Amino acid sequence: MARTKKTNEDNGLPSREAILKFIAENPGATGKREIARAFGITGDQRIALKRILRELDDEGLVERRGKKLERPGVLPKVTVLYLSGTSRDGELIGEPTEWNEEEYGPAPKVVVLADRKGGGRGRRPGPAPGVGDRVLVRVREGTADEPQQTAQVIKVIARKPARVLGVLNDTGRGAQLSPIDKKQKELVLDPDDIGDAKDGDLVEVEVKRSSRYGPAKAKVIERIGSMHSERAVSMIAIHAHGIPHEFPKAVLNAAEKTKAVTGLEGREDWRELPLITIDPADAKDHDDAVHAEPDTDPANKDGVIVTVAIADVAHYVRAGAPLDQEAEKRGNSVYFPDFVVPMLPERLSTDLCSLRESEDRPAMAVRMTFDAQGRKLDHRFHRVMMRSAAKLSYQEAQAAIDGRPNAKTEPILEPILRPLWQAYACLTRGRDAREPLELDIPERKILLTSDGMVERVVTPERLDAHKLIEEFMIQANVAAAETCEKARIPLLYRIHDNPSQEKLAAFRDFLSTIGMKFPKVGNLRPSQFNGILGKVANTENAHLVSEVVLRSQAQAEYAPTNIGHFGLNLRRYAHFTSPIRRYADLVVHRALIRACKLGSDGLTDEDAERLDVLGGELSAAERRAMAAERETIDRLIALWLVDHVGAEFTGRIVGVTRSGLFVALDDSGADGFIPISTLGQDYFRYEESAHSLVGDRTKVRYRLGDRVDVRLVEAAPFAGALRFELLGEGDYQGRKARPKRPATAASRKRSPAPKKGRRKARA
Repeated sequence: MARTKKTNEDNGLPSREAILKFIAENPGATGKREIARAFGITGDQRIALKRILRELDDEGLVERRGKKLERPGVLPKVTVLYLSGTSRDGELIGEPTEWNEEEYGPAPKVVVLADRKGGGRGRRPGPAPGVGDRVLVRVREGTADEPQQTAQVIKVIARKPARVLGVLNDTGRGAQLSPIDKKQKELVLDPDDIGDAKDGDLVEVEVKRSSRYGPAKAKVIERIGSMHSERAVSMIAIHAHGIPHEFPKAVLNAAEKTKAVTGLEGREDWRELPLITIDPADAKDHDDAVHAEPDTDPANKDGVIVTVAIADVAHYVRAGAPLDQEAEKRGNSVYFPDFVVPMLPERLSTDLCSLRESEDRPAMAVRMTFDAQGRKLDHRFHRVMMRSAAKLSYQEAQAAIDGRPNAKTEPILEPILRPLWQAYACLTRGRDAREPLELDIPERKILLTSDGMVERVVTPERLDAHKLIEEFMIQANVAAAETCEKARIPLLYRIHDNPSQEKLAAFRDFLSTIGMKFPKVGNLRPSQFNGILGKVANTENAHLVSEVVLRSQAQAEYAPTNIGHFGLNLRRYAHFTSPIRRYADLVVHRALIRACKLGSDGLTDEDAERLDVLGGELSAAERRAMAAERETIDRLIALWLVDHVGAEFTGRIVGVTRSGLFVALDDSGADGFIPISTLGQDYFRYEESAHSLVGDRTKVRYRLGDRVDVRLVEAAPFAGALRFELLGEGDYQGRKARPKRPATAASRKRSPAPKKGRRKARA
């Protein structure tokens, strides 16, 4: 933790404001020891420091959690709030839409300043936000004199919902709706307004009227159906997070009127170049196509030329048009197990902008030259007309390379696929020399039956075909950032900050508990984490250390100011390769068009000036989508496991808190909670640095990464929650004391074991 300059030279102690600022800047692991170290406090001064901290605690300016202190309601600087009410003074009060109450306590209340500035692109400021709205805000920390957090509205994301999702409770003489969003009040429905919906159905209603007296009334406009279907579970997440899922008529009309590009005006003709798409087998949109060949330049012996072509979405979606405004509002596509909430209407996403096999499609392409060691020598962007030579799945492409071609891949194996893999081998040498963070995390994939129910949960195998496309896309993204920067054109970088000093200190403390050290160096590199991971590979601590390394990392985001990408170990990086499903990529396309003088539809000065706000919006939209996707999977798995209550499973501890343990099951990856009160007769203490709960009397230790046997005691599909009880004991003074239990009839009902596989953390 960095040394901090003292702010009160009279007694050598920092001021209250300095202490509060330090706690706010180092959330999660700040105690008296860390504060004393940061301000150089020693000896008798520690007693005075303890008194100051007690006063701050008594006044509610800090929260004491064990031996650690935190500012109440630590929030990201840019976040999404739900406006839940008003104060006595009439000020709007917001609560974070994403908040873990179990880990952090009650959600903080934030005073929201309603005065809004312009909406960009010459548009007038929208209507003032009100109770029930979701707003993107910039949070301002309080001070010692005025500790209440405030927030400045950047943008109103969603107005009060005219439509509400909930469960119908029909008595036969009318009905009530229990909204999915707990912040919304119960609604009443007259018998004539229920339609064909049945008691217990998930329905979408339209609010009819709301008066000061009595409950609001509503009318069913869509019966989604049984709560036991994937569609219903996904709709819960969509409404809970305020994800726009219906396109306005003006947007759909604009999409339908869009005409395909037929001429070559302003484009190079690349239709004879055998570019191919390699995607998941069930993909409906195809953003990217690839090609590779040996470099024939004698000066670049064993070098390769790699071409990446990306759908030219910027041609169809013009800045400021209805299609563009709706895409910006959505921010990205959201992927659920059985359907997608797309960023663009299907007319564009799966047709005009999708690089379909054997069909002419406009594209933005980059041709990159690499030497034999995988170092990029040069690159150049082109606006082209292309024609995909083949549409392959990852499995098809991999099988062909592994000696099992089918009728489709056999003719293109030598001329197209083999050169791609040779180029991948070259780029892999460059990647190995760069040494990005080698941290994989499991990916759960839910397989559904024809009626939308869960059939099983698997972990897809990670193939070289996946890694090939990933590395090609990374290099294209680097080229995009370099090109715009060289031309001095603003763009949205994909940035990933170094781990904070607070997280590094916690990581070092953790390593000390397993007899390891992490170097204290000024120039932190991903390879240093890789070194730790390599030392524990194939040991009992491997999974534990991987989890803690992952938790020590910052979250990637979008911003116009470049700080590099720590995880990928890249100085310049931008998202360019998925403009069908990510608005940030579309912005980078426009920046490239302007930088390379490839047309009149490049980034405008007006949009360039608002990239800071746009980066915050898109980062928040990404977090929203990730939360919705994760919660849907959790709810579906909980629904699937309702019939398995009482079954026994094996799993691994993936979270340790003061209130208990979080366990992920081996078979499905399902997460569940074990309350600390059920761990036994002992009193368990939370050791934060060791990520452990330790029994006072027995010294039984439950540690992050430990394997455990559990019994499922409760499954709550509506909340997506599972509750387990532990079978046996933990690590007793280093010796495993957990007995091996025989299989029961219930345990034999568990799902098939998944195939081994990993995926890369989201970059």
